[in-house]
Amino acid sequence: MTATMAENHAQIKAKLISETRRRFEAEYVTEKSDKYDPRDVERLQQDDNWVESYLSWRHNVVEETLKMLDESFQWRKEICVNDLTESSIPRWLLEIGGIYLHGYDKEGNKLFWIRVKYHIKDQKTILDKKKLIAFWLERYAKRENGKPITVMFDLSDTGLNSIDMDFVRFIINCFKVYYPKYLSKIVIFDMPWIMNAAFKIVKTWLGPEAVSLLKFTSKNEVQDYVSVEYLPPHMGGTDPFKYSYPPLVDDDFQTPLCENGPITSEDETSSKEDIESDGKETLETVPNEEQTALLKKLNPSEPTSKVEENEKGDSKIKSFKKPLSVFKGPLLHISPAEELYFGSTESGEKKTLIVLTNVTKNIVAFKVRTTAPEKYRVKPSNSSCDPGASVDIIVSPHGGFIVSAQDRFLIMAAEMEQSSGTGPAELTQFWKQVPRNKVMEHRLRCHTVESSKPNTLTLKDNAFNMSDKTGEDIYLQKGLLNTSLASKHPQDLREGQGFQMMISSKEMVLQGRWGKKSCFLGRRSPACHSQKSQECFQLQLTTTTRGRRCGAVG
Repeated sequence: MTATMAENHAQIKAKLISETRRRFEAEYVTEKSDKYDPRDVERLQQDDNWVESYLSWRHNVVEETLKMLDESFQWRKEICVNDLTESSIPRWLLEIGGIYLHGYDKEGNKLFWIRVKYHIKDQKTILDKKKLIAFWLERYAKRENGKPITVMFDLSDTGLNSIDMDFVRFIINCFKVYYPKYLSKIVIFDMPWIMNAAFKIVKTWLGPEAVSLLKFTSKNEVQDYVSVEYLPPHMGGTDPFKYSYPPLVDDDFQTPLCENGPITSEDETSSKEDIESDGKETLETVPNEEQTALLKKLNPSEPTSKVEENEKGDSKIKSFKKPLSVFKGPLLHISPAEELYFGSTESGEKKTLIVLTNVTKNIVAFKVRTTAPEKYRVKPSNSSCDPGASVDIIVSPHGGFIVSAQDRFLIMAAEMEQSSGTGPAELTQFWKQVPRNKVMEHRLRCHTVESSKPNTLTLKDNAFNMSDKTGEDIYLQKGLLNTSLASKHPQDLREGQGFQMMISSKEMVLQGRWGKKSCFLGRRSPACHSQKSQECFQLQLTTTTRGRRCGAVG
């Protein structure tokens, strides 16, 4: 019986969709084709879900649905919805942070924030504000395709000059006419009593059926709809999020390259290319006997076993030092806490590390997403972590792309049942079924360390163990060493500079960066231009032994 009812319902829906399309084409498009965007008309003929959303909002009454489509399509062309981009919006509107998507309510619906205190009633800017609303809603609709949204009207610290009832009415119409079925509820926070009369008018705009979607809240009630992790502190929440632009705050995260499993042939090729290029450009990858002997002269106190130990390192993936900072989430501890540190081309730190530690008693599935999927390899990016265990995730730029501060990564995690499998098929099915409110999310920004120059290293560092340093270490040590040297007396400072220059010489030599570059102390040596790097190494070694005297040179 149930199967028969479902089949009948599907047939009725298909019939209504077909009738709506036919009548809209015959009764509206033929007369008003110049008032519609052809892309919307074409989509109406192809997208069943889009037609069904209008029908559902009008209770499957085709006549009312056609009127709604007419109004919606005319508005979409007037405001150029299909062509809206970031560049269509004045930058100041994006920077101020009055309208944006961020976080989820307890039902897993995306939150659409309207920070009313940032709005001032002004007819000169009303069109741009409407475009910004349309930009966000269209962007969301294309990505989520029918998933409801919760509007957060934040009226805290709001004065009467911020209340623009025409703008509020436009937002209401967006969900009544332009984006039907997308509205989950409207949460109104901290409404001043003086605005009671205004929001009585809003109720009439919504209509009797939608009035129940209005939720008037204070700091106590708002947590009935949104958990504290997605509420800002002024609402009693713990969300550390602070709006900034660029980039857009909703972070269009996608799957990066090279998801899972052992190193594939493509990865092996990439690793080999990295090693070959490192061998050509530097002397740090596989030291030969002559380099080892010279290194001992530079570090006579360093035991031979240290060099031998470095020679035995993994030839495919250089060793990583664990990141220093930790974000402690309910399911995973994530390190680093906020930023992934990548080195520049000069520093040679091409990869960085994310460490996940499962702090639950169950298996935790995790996924890694990025806003720039074409730029990064992530291994693994879709896997699981046993209770109490840790997983190292290697992130590396791909194909010569440059790391940008606007790139971001998203870690998603959710607990699995004890009986659940953790193979690729099981994980795929798990992520399709897991409720949004059961998923832990944490975002990481990208930071580029400009260069691993001498003053970023401690005196113990040499070219062989430099690969153990993460970008985060280099970034922190740079400030520490500068502070240490600056605190010395002038005479000691000159000696410190001498030691620093000695480190510089060692680093420059071992990286083979002579060519046409200036040599030690900024002077250009003819030998460096005419002889092989080994002869240059010996020349600079002699110069380096006079590091203390060199420190006094201006």
